[in-house]
Amino acid sequence: MQVLGIIGSPRLGGNTDSLVDEVLAGAEEAGASTEKIILNKLNIKPCQACNTCHKTGQCAQKDDMADLLDKMLQSDLWILGTPIYWWGPTAQFKAFLDRWYHPKHEGFKGKRVILVIPLGGGNEKYARHTVGLLEDVFNYLGIQLVESVIAPGFNRYGEVKNDSGLLKKARKAGKEAAENFG
Repeated sequence: MQVLGIIGSPRLGGNTDSLVDEVLAGAEEAGASTEKIILNKLNIKPCQACNTCHKTGQCAQKDDMADLLDKMLQSDLWILGTPIYWWGPTAQFKAFLDRWYHPKHEGFKGKRVILVIPLGGGNEKYARHTVGLLEDVFNYLGIQLVESVIAPGFNRYGEVKNDSGLLKKARKAGKEAAENFG
């Protein structure tokens, strides 16, 4: 089983990165191969809505997204992590999501996802727009949402590392998703 973690936070070692690491560690415990991608380290340009990808099969943007789409297609489970910025995902994550418009998204049907969403606000309701957006996208594309690890009240850099219960939940999500593959 191939598991791909995709981090939408620009803060390396921060809450999103740390929680995704735990989910990936759980998947590894169950025997999965894992890879982690940091969107902020890639060159992903915004979709131009030019429809070149639908005409030619190739995006007009010459950036890192084509390779990332291929990695997504080759993976069985995605761990998608983004913190909440003003009730939504980060700009890096939204640009990445918008580029799913490419016809390759047809190969996403049947893929499985674990969402990881830490947020500074002390209530899960602050994540509702991002969670709703992603659930709608997943339903539209036939992607199965396996689990959501929503972590409200974590505003300071890396403070999720102090919550052993949350870290165990994240690790368990990855392990169970990998064990129950198939």
